[in-house]
Amino acid sequence: MENIVRDVVIIGAGPSGLTAARELTKAGLSVAVLEARDRVGGRTWSNTVDGAWLEIGGQWVSPDQTALIGLLEELGLGTYSRHREGESVYIAPDGTRTRYTGEMFPVSEITEKEMNKLIGTLDDLAAAMDPARPWEHPQARELDTISFHHWLRSQSGDEEACNNIGLFIAGGMLTKPAHAFSTLQAVLMAASAGSFSHLVDEDFILDKRVIGGMQGVSLAMAAGLGENVILDSPVRTVRWAEHDGDYTVTVVSDNATVTAKRVVMAVPPNLYSRVSFEPPLPRRQHQMHQHQSLGLVIKVHAVYETPFWREDGLSGTGFSASSLVQEVYDNTNYEDPRGTLVGFISDEKADYAFTLNDEDRKKEITASLAGFLGEKALAPVAYYESDWGSEEWTRGAYASSYDLGGLHRYGMDQLTPVGPIHWSSSDLAAEGYQHVDGAVRMGQFTAAKLIADLK
Repeated sequence: MENIVRDVVIIGAGPSGLTAARELTKAGLSVAVLEARDRVGGRTWSNTVDGAWLEIGGQWVSPDQTALIGLLEELGLGTYSRHREGESVYIAPDGTRTRYTGEMFPVSEITEKEMNKLIGTLDDLAAAMDPARPWEHPQARELDTISFHHWLRSQSGDEEACNNIGLFIAGGMLTKPAHAFSTLQAVLMAASAGSFSHLVDEDFILDKRVIGGMQGVSLAMAAGLGENVILDSPVRTVRWAEHDGDYTVTVVSDNATVTAKRVVMAVPPNLYSRVSFEPPLPRRQHQMHQHQSLGLVIKVHAVYETPFWREDGLSGTGFSASSLVQEVYDNTNYEDPRGTLVGFISDEKADYAFTLNDEDRKKEITASLAGFLGEKALAPVAYYESDWGSEEWTRGAYASSYDLGGLHRYGMDQLTPVGPIHWSSSDLAAEGYQHVDGAVRMGQFTAAKLIADLK
């Protein structure tokens, strides 16, 4: 067991924790980063499965994610555009398959009008929100006490329009059923990306990927921190005391005990309870953490000898609120002759998928992919399901959100330090909420506060 003395101890070696550590080190402060896993990267992870290199976790970069883009430039990591040439596919509620181009789904004139109306209303609501203070929105309580499902239907009687718009937030982002989170939470998701229009534009939100994988961001930062990053070290206890305005923190993990002046919890809120705090956290924190939870999504990777869909004039992009796989994209790797599809199965559909055995689940999932792109999708040469819900040190995906009514009730305190304890993760970000960009922003924000405090 190592005994280490540092200025700051950081719990979690994902993009947020490592960004904070990097900024603190640049400012001349000493750090130790404790990570439960045997790797860095948190919810970003690249690995080879059955001979295929896959991005198992978060991967995309959009033009508004300037903090992440700036960090990529600093680290010398390049990007490449997601393949999007060709027609997309939309599967309607009645099973009708339609090829189309452009941003709008090929729906009836009435449904298109209703979808555009809902998008406009959500854009207006998002424009009135400061994503750093969603609880100050003029309609905060009203929007936070009605589910997104029921709000949509209060605005439109077109069920197909409601389900399609709901897909972009429920299945596509929060990975929870639209009845399980509030409209305020949905508006925050839109405001954090600049507008709801950005969320419905896959060419914007899913613009580029990192050459070598998004985990490369964490790997590069960890390399610069060297032995200050300690793996296989789940933190068990955070103990702290105050003497004449100064804090002493002792953090006990499986492989190291660190004594420091401050501690950063750079893990998602659902994992705070894995740590024993001495003294216990305040009542407000205990209550708040019980109202934050991660969603559930299966990220499906299917690799083929060639990107066969391109030969048929398809982009590889497909959407359907009613199919098992609700979204599919061409996820072919940089300069790779093989073709890779990535599909997403979210919330209640993921619940159903996990009731199946492995063989039946793969059969139904590849059949759903084939519904978009043809029978060749039935026979991938490599296949993998990213199941972050079963990961011991994550337990869900993509990030946490509040239950109904929780955001306006507790949100203003989610970043409030408790003595020497600070909170930092993409789950708590304003801009870039739930994305790697948000994790980077939170790491920079937390480091700036600590530098001002300690220097």
